[in-house]
Amino acid sequence: MNQNSVPLFKQLKRHTEKNPISFHVPGHKYGELIQADGESYYKEMLRLDATELNGLDDLHSPEGVIKEAEGLLTQLYGVEKSFFLVNGSTVGNLAMIMTALKENDTVLVQRNCHKSIMNGIQLVKAHPIFLGPIFDEDWGVAGGVPVHTIEQAIERYPHAKAIILTYPNYYGMADDIEGIIELAHESNIPVLIDEAHGAHFIGGELFPQSAVHLKADIVVQSAHKTLPAMTMGAYLHFNSQFLSVNELSNHLQILQSSSPSYPILASLDIAREYLASFTREDGDALRETIFKFRQELQGIEGIKVLTYNNGSGDPLKITIQSTTSLSGYDIQKLLEKEGIYTEMADPFNVLLVFPLLKKDMTYPIKEIISRFKRALQPDQIVGKTKIKSTFRKPDISSLAISIKDRSTFQIGTIPLEDAVGKVCAQLIIPYPPGIPLLFPGELISKEDIETIRLLKKSGAKFQGDEDFEHGKIDIYLT
Repeated sequence: MNQNSVPLFKQLKRHTEKNPISFHVPGHKYGELIQADGESYYKEMLRLDATELNGLDDLHSPEGVIKEAEGLLTQLYGVEKSFFLVNGSTVGNLAMIMTALKENDTVLVQRNCHKSIMNGIQLVKAHPIFLGPIFDEDWGVAGGVPVHTIEQAIERYPHAKAIILTYPNYYGMADDIEGIIELAHESNIPVLIDEAHGAHFIGGELFPQSAVHLKADIVVQSAHKTLPAMTMGAYLHFNSQFLSVNELSNHLQILQSSSPSYPILASLDIAREYLASFTREDGDALRETIFKFRQELQGIEGIKVLTYNNGSGDPLKITIQSTTSLSGYDIQKLLEKEGIYTEMADPFNVLLVFPLLKKDMTYPIKEIISRFKRALQPDQIVGKTKIKSTFRKPDISSLAISIKDRSTFQIGTIPLEDAVGKVCAQLIIPYPPGIPLLFPGELISKEDIETIRLLKKSGAKFQGDEDFEHGKIDIYLT
């Protein structure tokens, strides 16, 4: 197969060049109904927004160009079967969980997972056993799960039906998961990987190894995060002897939109070709560009650029931290005043996602550094005390009230200070990065309340109801 081709995009382009007359959905009629302010932004793009017409194939039963494009993706990643996703990594996470788990099954799941993982476990009514990650004191963030924790968990729960891990984490930390996958497979347990931030890892030695090359059973990737794909464009890769690819395909047909976006599908085709054509020379040039950028950032007074332990991490993720009293949220706000919009901030850090540049591409690094310097002038520093994180979770823990039994309990609302020792009845998610701090059915500890107060004091935003914003929390009345 020719990895330099983009069959789906080219077929869609050929269709639009016919100047087709639309008597079909969508209602914008190839952008003709878009007027006023929207015309200059949408009209040209919507010429590609078609539907399942003759020659354009069908995502849910591909026989033509979509099948060919997914075949190229399968070949590139070297797996049994790859799928295009138009509902983001979220739909991939839900589908892989529904393929591996049934009601009352036990699943070992990394504590600092994305909320979509827990939503999937909730949908199938499985029993999650949480695996505590390593906590990096310097960064103030949770990383991966150590192998010894997996060993203990498998010994304690030998009938677990799956292990679900996040690799890498939001900050690009790529802890060793190869040993975990080997250990799980020795016990006939499939390993499901949320690799949302690692679609580009097969791009060369510059990057950590992808979970697909480490023999994970199902890997889900947000192509739109680091590849040139549209938002909600994602990939799913299947390579398992324990699970059914047909069952997985059926779940995707149920969960994905029956009216998939052709612009998103075509962008996934283009993103695959971009990655396939990423050469060793491109990687060498990118390494040098990132090195120079990090050096320039490190030379700015008042911030430091963090480095991965043992160099094990994604070079596209650049995390900076203030050496002054500024929090990550403070730095983010100052940068936005200069037109620099970062991926996310937390109480300590600001995360930048560097583009996956090829050797012949440029990026305005000098201008960016100038803006950083203007944003972080010494007189911008305020006299606040920097707060130390207290995030701690057990290596192995479970819910006090199971997902299945939660509906049998009544819910009450109490002040946060009275919640220690109670059972949480809501999902507490500081966002970004969308990683749950407390799950419904989980016992609330003193450390949980301290972490919530720290995050609130530092300016974090939470997904939740109005009561939580006013210092109250829902609990199960037991």
